[in-house]
Amino acid sequence: MSKRPLPKRERQSQLIEKLKEDPFITDEELSEDFNVSIQTIRLDRLELGIPELRERIKTVASENYSKIKTIGAREIIGEIVDIELGKSGISILETTNDMVFEKTQIVRGHYIFAQAESLAIAVIDAKVALTGVANIKYKTPIYAGDKLVAKAHVNRIRGNKYFVWVFIKVRQEEAFRGKFILVSIDEDRSE
Repeated sequence: MSKRPLPKRERQSQLIEKLKEDPFITDEELSEDFNVSIQTIRLDRLELGIPELRERIKTVASENYSKIKTIGAREIIGEIVDIELGKSGISILETTNDMVFEKTQIVRGHYIFAQAESLAIAVIDAKVALTGVANIKYKTPIYAGDKLVAKAHVNRIRGNKYFVWVFIKVRQEEAFRGKFILVSIDEDRSE
């Protein structure tokens, strides 16, 4: 038994609150939450002046790219939506049909790894960093259209080595984890 849709004003009020909590929720997810069509959600967003998901991501991402020292914005796979240098970061990657194996329609691993590695490098508070070691595990298949949310956390720093863990989730389920040891090759940092 499905729930009854809310009246328009109440729905729009709750829509604003939901997008404040999670600006990266899709129109499809919102339509399921509110038990209305995707078109209704799009009309609500238009009336409220709320941009589509891609624009919301770009706005947040552009604010964060200026903080990054180790890697150029064009080299990052996904959109950086939050970053605190030396501590943590979050990126989002919308997968597409050109990222998949033709036969299985599963996203190729190098795209997933590239999102994790580029986020790990981006969170480092150093001018130059390279991946020294990567211990990775793919936990579930990812398909075109899946939205990958990667979260990186700097676990510790020892000399010029940064130990960074990255977890990627799809629909709140962990799909990938990577433990990286990144080496800073800045001239002013040495062991």
